Amino acid sequence: MMCNARQASLLALLIASGAILGGCAESGHSAKSSWSSGDSPAISSSAVQNYKVGKPYQVAGVWYYPQEDFDYDETGIASWYGPDFHAKLTANGEVFDQNAVSAAHKTLQLPCVARVTNLENGRSIILRINDRGPFVNGRIIDLSRKSAQLLGMEGKGTAKVRVEVLNEESRVLAGKLKPDSSGTEPKVASAAPRGSVVAETLPPPPGITARPVDQPATPAAPPPSRREAAVAEADLSNQVVNTVPVHPTSLYVQAGSFGRHDNALRLSARLSNVGKPQIQQATVQGRTVYRVRIGPISNVDEADRMLDAVVAVGQTDARVVVD
Repeated sequence: MMCNARQASLLALLIASGAILGGCAESGHSAKSSWSSGDSPAISSSAVQNYKVGKPYQVAGVWYYPQEDFDYDETGIASWYGPDFHAKLTANGEVFDQNAVSAAHKTLQLPCVARVTNLENGRSIILRINDRGPFVNGRIIDLSRKSAQLLGMEGKGTAKVRVEVLNEESRVLAGKLKPDSSGTEPKVASAAPRGSVVAETLPPPPGITARPVDQPATPAAPPPSRREAAVAEADLSNQVVNTVPVHPTSLYVQAGSFGRHDNALRLSARLSNVGKPQIQQATVQGRTVYRVRIGPISNVDEADRMLDAVVAVGQTDARVVVD
C-alpha cells in the first residue's frame, strides 16, 4: 500500500522526534519505580534508537509478555510521568524528554506510533511509544508530561482514553530501525527488469501521408518510497491537537474474555462474592467472545478498588476498560 502525503509527513515527524522517552509514573509520579533495580542512566551520547519487542519479564510479581501488535486498539485509564525520569534512558535505549510527545506501554513493540484519544474531552494526538510501563493495575498507558498537557489531563492525573496503534506508520518505523531478518520489514516493490526494445519505422501505405513519429515518452520517475521520505525539521510537540465528539462512557472491570460461554459462566460464578458480574457478548476480528465484566463503575478510584478485589481471587489478567 502506497503511503499518502499525510502518512509520509507523520512518519518524518516521528523519526525526527527520535531519542526521547524513559520511565513511568502514576498520576504524574511513581508507577515506574519498580521497573529498574537501580537508578536509570543519565543522558548519554551513546543513546540510540532501537527496535525492541523483548522477552517476558516480571515486575512486582506480575508477568508481562511483550509482542508485536500492529492492530492494537484498547480503552482504559491513562496516567502520566515526568520530572523523576527526565533525561534517563527508556526501555529501548532512547532518552526520555518529558516535553516530547511520547508514552510507555507494558507490552507493545518499541517504538510504535499510536493515536491516543481522551474520551472525556475529545482531545486526540499522535505519539510515539518507546518505553515500558506503567506498572500499576488499571493503567493502560503512561504518557509523557507534554502528552498529558496536550490531552488536557495533566492536572487531573488520569483520564479515560482510547489507544490505537497506527498500523502502517508503525510498520514503516519498525522497518527503518530493525534488520530485515524476519521478512516482516516493509518492502518497496521494484520494477521487473526489462530488455531493450528496438523500434523500426515502416513506410506508410500508398496514398497516406506520413505523420511525424512521436518521440518516446520519458518514463516518469517512480514516486519516492515511504522509506525515502525526507526527514522534516519538525517536532511532534508542535502538532495540532484534534478534537473528536465526546460520548458518554462508563468504567468496567473486565475479569476475562472467553471464546466459550460456559467458561464465562464459571468465572462469573466465582466472582459473585466480589461484585455483580455480567457476561457481554462481542465480536472481535470476526469471532464471538464472551466478556465477564463488573460495572458500570462511577469513578477511577472505585474501579481501582474493584480491580484489586478481582485480582485477589486469582484473575491477574483483569483490567479496567472504558465502554
